[in-house]
Order: sequence, then C-alpha cells, then structure tokens
Amino acid sequence: MAFRRYELGAVLAFGLLMMWACRGPLTQPDPPEPRAERPAAEEERAPQEEPMQVTEVPQAEGWRYSTLIENLEHPWSLAFLPGGDMLITERPGRLRMVRNGELLDQPIPGGAEVLVLNQGGLLDLSLHPDFESNRLIYMTYASGTEQENRTTLARGRLESDRLHDVEVLYEAVPPKSGGEHFGSRLLWLPDGTLLMSIGDGGNPPREIDGILARDHAQRLDTSLGSIIRLNDDGSIPDDNPFVDREDARPEIYSYGHRNIQGMALDPDTGNVWVNDHGPLGGDELNLVQRGGNHGWPLATYGADYRTGERFAEYYVLPDGVAPKAVWTPAKAPSGIAFYTADVFEDWQGDLFSGGLVGQEVRRIVLENHRPVAQETLPIPQRVRLVAQGPDGFLYVLTDEPDGQLLRIEPAE
Repeated sequence: MAFRRYELGAVLAFGLLMMWACRGPLTQPDPPEPRAERPAAEEERAPQEEPMQVTEVPQAEGWRYSTLIENLEHPWSLAFLPGGDMLITERPGRLRMVRNGELLDQPIPGGAEVLVLNQGGLLDLSLHPDFESNRLIYMTYASGTEQENRTTLARGRLESDRLHDVEVLYEAVPPKSGGEHFGSRLLWLPDGTLLMSIGDGGNPPREIDGILARDHAQRLDTSLGSIIRLNDDGSIPDDNPFVDREDARPEIYSYGHRNIQGMALDPDTGNVWVNDHGPLGGDELNLVQRGGNHGWPLATYGADYRTGERFAEYYVLPDGVAPKAVWTPAKAPSGIAFYTADVFEDWQGDLFSGGLVGQEVRRIVLENHRPVAQETLPIPQRVRLVAQGPDGFLYVLTDEPDGQLLRIEPAE
C-alpha cells in the first residue's frame, strides 16, 4: 500500500502527543548571562518551536535499490557531469571517474595534497554552476599534519581527465589537532555564492588555544563550528551578516554548529537545510538562519560521550535557532537532498537524509517549513551521501572499506 503523508502524519502526531504527555513538560534552567563575544546578527527570529522527536518510524514502501559500482574505499561525495560521467571522492585522497557505468581503474591526477587521518581526507565535491563553460570543480579536504590541521577548500579545472591549476581558496581558522569534525559540505546558493560547513574541531578533552574545541562554535573570531559563505573565487561577499563586525570573521554565515555533513537547498523556498551530528544522541535537522546562533554546545539534546550525562545548559538556546527535528538515539546523519523528479511522484518536495549509524535513508516530509512525518529506507551499510541524479533516481554512497554506489528505484 503506497505511503500517504496525511496517514503517517496523523499516526506520528498522535504518538508524539502521547510521548509528550508521558514525559511531562521539558524544563530548562535560567538563562545565562549574555555572551557578548558571540551575539547573533540583528535579524528577526521566528518563535521557538518544539522540534520533532521520533524514535521509531515506519518503513517506506514501493522502492528497491540496485548496486551500480563496488570497490570504492570510503566514498564521500558524488557529482554528475554533463554527458553522463560521474566523479566520486574517496576519503583516502582519490578522485574517481565513472564512465559508461564502469569505475575507471586510475584516479584523476593533479589533486591537492590531502591529510588522511580518521575522519579527515578528501571529502566533498561540487561543480561550479557554470561548469560546462569553465570546467571548475570545488573540493573540501583535510590538510596539514596530525598536530596541526584544518578543513580546506580548493578548486581546479577538469580537462582531459586531469585536474589543472588547483588553488586553495580557504582554510579554516584556527588549526586544530587530531582527525575529528571537519564538516566539509558544500552548497551553491542561487546568487552564485558558496556555503561551506566547518566542524567544531573535535570532542572533549581536545582543546584548541586553551579551551575545549567545541566551545569555538560560540566564538565569532574563529570559523570552527560554523557555516561560511564565499564568492566563487574565495573572496568574502560584502553582504555577509557579520562583515561589518571588527570582532567577527566576515566569512561566517551561521554558527553554533557541531559537525554538519549534509546541506541542501529547498528549490521552492530557497531555504537551506542541514544535518548536524549531535554528541551522544541529539542529532539535529536544522533550517539555517543567516547570522543565526544554532546553539552548540550551549544547547543540545545529546549527552557527553565520556559520562553519558547531559552537559549543556539548554535544549534550545534562548534567542537562538531551534532544531526542526532531533534524533535520539543517534542515526549519525550524513548527506541530504531534496527530491524534485517524477520517478517517485509521492516523494516530490521531500527531504532525504542519509544515516551512518542508522544505515538508512530517512524520508522527511516537510510542510510549512517543518517536518511532519518520517519513514525509513533501510540500507545495510553506512550511508554517506544521498543525491538526486539527472535521471530522477536517488543515488546513495555507502561509507565502507568496500563502499558502493547504489540507485534507489521503484519496486515495480
């Protein structure tokens, strides 16, 4: 029986109401003193709303997946080229080409020098909006050493199956140690500017410049734990929200993020949606607000890895941006994509979110800028990326030593 939004929405609404009644009202401590070093940009904030919290969801029906490519080592991102070829990044530092449905044996040469360390390596990949004329591709990756590294953005020109003129456009500030929390997703906005997510630098007890790495997400003088906005040449747009602040980095677009590995643009509204990894539980789906403080680490539904106890003052930061959905236990959200094609007509306008720990693709139905229903498409591997292809199918990359490229198709 085909999934219908109003049926699932009614069931979930009733379930959430019963869960809320059973647990009692959510209490929060008194607000702290204002943090003068990291105030939000002066923009009108929407009223705070309780995020959607769902622990169990039904399985989607009417779909299947087929395996297209195997033998990918921890693939991270995918780009569809004009003419039908595909580019895939592998975290160990290789850029691979898929041509005529086959993975070419040799990686694309000419790339940047990549630090391969734990979560770090060659990560996201995005084509310039005018790729057909300028052949420019943008890549994020970890650079540096184990003791001093950073999330880096570079671009190069793809010609004759080789990268040329590779140049670094941006490096996260300040550098950090270890191989955690690089963020690294890219998203083009309709005005031709580029968003890039940068992780907070790592879990406690890791410190950067004498404070916990995660606390940098509440500072304006660092790009850690933020989304930045750049022009296509790496320069700073003159209308960024903090560009006139002497105590702020002008590239910052939003902040208070932990480790965003999924960003998608709603083609109907222009809204930017992101997945953010929580700590122990508390993964989030967020609707990004320009200049907004999304709360981390002052606000989270998650707990400390070391103790299993809550550490944050708030679930939702007063005067901050509340998440639209929270996932506990964690599904470890990865890439997200809006579905706009007609292969799955019932899915049009819905958001699809990968899950690493959850080993799934999560379908999220949105109405009035809020999730109202969810269902799961189980994938028996860690899902790193979900992307809509030019043929109207959904494509999935699995984050495994022998990773795969899958295609989600109608069951018929």
